[in-house]
Amino acid sequence: MGEGALTHLDATGAANMVDVGDKAVTDRLAVAEGRVAMRRETLDLIRAGNARKGDVIGTARLAGIMAAKRTHELIPLCHALLLSKVAVEIEPDDALPGLVVRASVRTTGQTGVEMEALTAVSVACLTVYDMAKAVDRGMRIEAIRLIEKDGGRSGHWQAD
Repeated sequence: MGEGALTHLDATGAANMVDVGDKAVTDRLAVAEGRVAMRRETLDLIRAGNARKGDVIGTARLAGIMAAKRTHELIPLCHALLLSKVAVEIEPDDALPGLVVRASVRTTGQTGVEMEALTAVSVACLTVYDMAKAVDRGMRIEAIRLIEKDGGRSGHWQAD
């Protein structure tokens, strides 16, 4: 397929899983991030560990890790990958106010881990929302994006 072509569609427009069988096995890395914007009082409650459902940040971190490992079950055309590392970091941001979620995913294989990193961030953000919605239904999940990838034919890429 040429530059700019959608890789998951065949010539007829039908959705297909990409055949990665002839791709080189390389170390792969992807880093994604997102934010959960909330009221300052909600952030203070999460920081204090007083949310009714328990440890919001710890639970969201685990949810993100679990989600990365199950990406192929959630996104129809993703390959099942043996992940060597999934790290989810969640940091309070007073300026937002809210939480910044960042996921780093690694593997050695024939296809990248961008979807796994994005899925980890998405599910971690959703978990924060679920756990704190009783006090702040107006939270916003924002700016989920890939910020870095490395490995494979396209090499290294980083967001501006």
